[in-house]
Amino acid sequence: MLKSMTAYACMEKSDQALTVGVEARAYNSRHLDIALRLSSGYASLEERIKAQIAAKVVRGRIEIRIWVKDASEKASAFEVDAAKARAFCQAACALKTELKLSGDLSLEHLLALPGVIQAAENSQAADMHWPLMADCLDRVLDNLDSMRRREGDHLRCDFIQRLDWIESQLKVIEASSEGLLTQYRDRLQARIEVLTQGVITLDPMRIAQEAALMADRSDISEEIVRAKSHIAQFRSVLNGEEPAGRKLNFLLQEFNREFNTMGSKTGQAAVSHTIVAVKAELEKMREQVQNIE
Repeated sequence: MLKSMTAYACMEKSDQALTVGVEARAYNSRHLDIALRLSSGYASLEERIKAQIAAKVVRGRIEIRIWVKDASEKASAFEVDAAKARAFCQAACALKTELKLSGDLSLEHLLALPGVIQAAENSQAADMHWPLMADCLDRVLDNLDSMRRREGDHLRCDFIQRLDWIESQLKVIEASSEGLLTQYRDRLQARIEVLTQGVITLDPMRIAQEAALMADRSDISEEIVRAKSHIAQFRSVLNGEEPAGRKLNFLLQEFNREFNTMGSKTGQAAVSHTIVAVKAELEKMREQVQNIE
């Protein structure tokens, strides 16, 4: 099943005084690239979060933002750094005496000092909040996967239509390439008659040999057989369950190689024009494949 690499999902879950929110954005990338933005104090959960993402996403850039709102009493607690406050007071008094300054040290001065009063750290909060966070993240990843699958279904339908058209053009190329020996022999005979104006008569066997050499150099039957095989493999990958992006990209490269060879071998203008049209369609498919996981 095809999956697009672009998607979006967001969700919040609450349990009593605790609320966890997860937002996920997925983009194209050659490899799995995870970018996390976590609320302060939850850095210890980063590896768990990345492992949970990697279990469900194979390729793409995944940007995850997780926020936590804790309305419990523990989350509202503050702690005082008394040692820092005393050291500040002693230093201020010494400076006052040294410079013979006037004025009193007030509470406002202490509150303006960074770190004297700050939110109390709860080292166990991350582990305690992890179950709710993991559940919310799991649901968001499922929603993200569903969106990627839906987009992948649309891309699959587009690939099938383009592949059917390429297959029909390949049949046209194959039909046009039949009877090359007769075509080259007649063409060679006509050119000789024009050049010699019927004065010189060449051995028909010699003409047949030259025509055979020209037909052999222009034979594209092997390329047609391989192109048909690539079409069958492409359809098989489209209908498979494994991530398909890299395989489809490789097959499109092989497609291009076969049609490039056909274009260099064939001497027929109609076939060359058909090959150019097919290569343009392959380029459109290649651009679409860049968005497949």
